[in-house]
Formats: sequence, C-alpha cells, structure tokens
Amino acid sequence: MSRKKILPSARLAVILKDVKTKGKTVVTTNGCFDVLHLGHLRYLQAAREVGDLLVVCVNSDGSVQALKGADRPLVPETERAELLAGLECVDYVTVFSELDAKTVLSQLKPDIHIKGGDYKTDEVIEREVVEANGGKVMVGLNIPGKSTTNLIKTIREKYGAE
Repeated sequence: MSRKKILPSARLAVILKDVKTKGKTVVTTNGCFDVLHLGHLRYLQAAREVGDLLVVCVNSDGSVQALKGADRPLVPETERAELLAGLECVDYVTVFSELDAKTVLSQLKPDIHIKGGDYKTDEVIEREVVEANGGKVMVGLNIPGKSTTNLIKTIREKYGAE
C-alpha cells in the first residue's frame, strides 16, 4: 500500500543512510504538489531517472498557506502525500512544515536534490545545505503551461470564481 511510503523525516533519514551505504543514489525534490497534474508527473519521472531512489518532500498545509495564500492548499497534506506515494516513480514521501526544505534536507542528506526547470542552480535556497552534506543540486524539467496556478485559473474561467 502506498501509505507505507509516507514516513516522518527522522525515520526516513535512517533508511536513506542505510541505502546510501549500499551505493545507491538518493534523489530528493520538494514542493507543494497541490492538485497533482501532468507537469508534476513528468517532473517526478525525470527526477527518478537521475538516481536509484526518489524522495518527495511535501510542504505541510500551513507552509503552503504561508507561501501561496489563504485559499491554498486545495488538497490536504495527507491526501497530497498519498497521491504522490501512489506514483510508481516515487519511493518515499515526507511532509515538512517549514517554509523551505533546508531542515528536512539536512536530515535526509540526499546525493542529488532536484528543483523544477524554472529555477537556476544558484537560486535554489536549499543548495547550501545539500552541498554541505556532500550532495549536489540540479534543476530539472519544466512543462510550460502545466502548473497548479494555471489549472486553478482554467477552472475559475470555466466554472466561475465562486
């Protein structure tokens, strides 16, 4: 069952440490993943191709609200985590409550941390933490026009902003 792939970061850190001692490459990414869409899927599939294991760090409801506004998230963190865990390309999911992923990444110590293609490597705020733990940061795939914001806009246009 996919819910077994959703773990607290402290528990996941122990698993990842063991995995890394076996020579496996741990890849992480982070985000809100509110209203999962094709852009998310393709991005996560591409991220998984980079290593042996993909961990998705998901913003909590409180951090999404702080980042995106009072009307977000549309999908609660438990459901977003379970949807992500249900994807074949995702090995583990953890939810974090901070506004950025620095703390969770300092625990997980990924070999590679991937952000969307709309970032430049030197703009990734988690970069310093990842590199301090021996990892590297990569910017990944971005599917133009495929975003939660655009999806919400389309829904409002088609069904009204009520």
